[in-house]
Amino acid sequence: MFDSLSDKLQATLGDLRGRGRLSEEDVSKAAREIRLALLEADVNFQVVKQFVAAVKERAAGEEITKSLTPGQQVVKIVHEELTALMGQGGSKLAFAGRPPTVILLAGLQGSGKTTAAAKLALLLRKEGKTPALVAADLQRPAAIDQLEQLGKQIQIPVYLDRATKDAVAVATHGLEQAQAQGRDVLIVDTAGRLHVDEELMDELAAVRTAVKPLNVLLVLDAMTGQDAVATAEAFAERIAFDGVVMTKLDGDARGGAALSVKAVTGTPIKLASTGEKLDQLEWFHPDRMASRILGMGDVMTLIERAEAAAEEDEQAAMERRMRAGQFTFDDFLQAQRMMRKMGSLQSIVGMIPGLGKQMKGLNVDDRELGRLEAIVLSMTAEERARPEIINGARRARIARGSGTSVQQVNQLMTARKQMQKMMKQMGKGKMPNLQSIVAQQRR
Repeated sequence: MFDSLSDKLQATLGDLRGRGRLSEEDVSKAAREIRLALLEADVNFQVVKQFVAAVKERAAGEEITKSLTPGQQVVKIVHEELTALMGQGGSKLAFAGRPPTVILLAGLQGSGKTTAAAKLALLLRKEGKTPALVAADLQRPAAIDQLEQLGKQIQIPVYLDRATKDAVAVATHGLEQAQAQGRDVLIVDTAGRLHVDEELMDELAAVRTAVKPLNVLLVLDAMTGQDAVATAEAFAERIAFDGVVMTKLDGDARGGAALSVKAVTGTPIKLASTGEKLDQLEWFHPDRMASRILGMGDVMTLIERAEAAAEEDEQAAMERRMRAGQFTFDDFLQAQRMMRKMGSLQSIVGMIPGLGKQMKGLNVDDRELGRLEAIVLSMTAEERARPEIINGARRARIARGSGTSVQQVNQLMTARKQMQKMMKQMGKGKMPNLQSIVAQQRR
């Protein structure tokens, strides 16, 4: 989503990074380029005006620290102001001391609210909660069926009642069921409409009064740009909400909504949907998003995804083998399956500092992983464990079995050798485990 903005900001700030001195004209020129980049990204005009003024004021008046060049200091200022623009610190949800905690989702029709409800339930279950869902969107005919199917997919109960059109009654009954079944979180999916109107707000207010949610989240479609910000303003005037769930951040919109909504409404983005799959909902971290936009990567999120993709004993076993310089095709399969759990290759590449820019323009195709996996699965168990026994005849058989060419098999064999060589080099040095890296990042 932020590719175009990221390219422009990185180009502008890249000219400043290595400079030992900056003139007033240098700062003014950079500020103009930043302003244009933000406006082209569909960021609210008043937000852009305030942002650029803050950057110019700090760049002109802030003392340059000894560890940074003036150019690097400007980059640091832009990073801090971007972070502040989207909201300082991570925004978690509040949880009641006496469960269940009720979370009410509101938003216009088509914003992805029902899917977001299921995604949030899955995310909270991964964090040790026992969530349930309530199908209180009685306006859209397919909404109840959709939530019911999503609930079955992730094995989370959905409370519904097709016999009534009373959203308050459905939500109230859902809360009673959650209490009876010992559920500690209840997520209420409410009705949406094509625009904000009295009927929508009255129903939302009635449901909120009935179930007393501790969190009211507004679901916004990032693809709608400034329309999403206008929607947030309209909701803010009529019904108080605690945070925003931004959907479709993986799309090709320009990103203006994500950068504007906090400044316009005063309410932070708490969660962001990064893909269509039900496990692609993440807590929103403004500082990490600012780092991604400026091409600095996002190591912390990458580490968290890696930890979530593998059990602790799997991490330890993989690390021991890496230290010993061992990398069989069984290790390859395990590593690849971990990567798939972490998300698309494109998203992973973008989180590694410097790598995203180097690979700009290259086609990072997730389907290639499938072809590589087919090659490995065409090997016998002995071949996977002892790659050195794979001769020419075996390579021809593996190519036929996987529907690939001998050349592609040879390429994978070469890549494995290079990977093993790298593992040996890493094993000779000090390689901290994931837990120690996380601890250092959080200090």
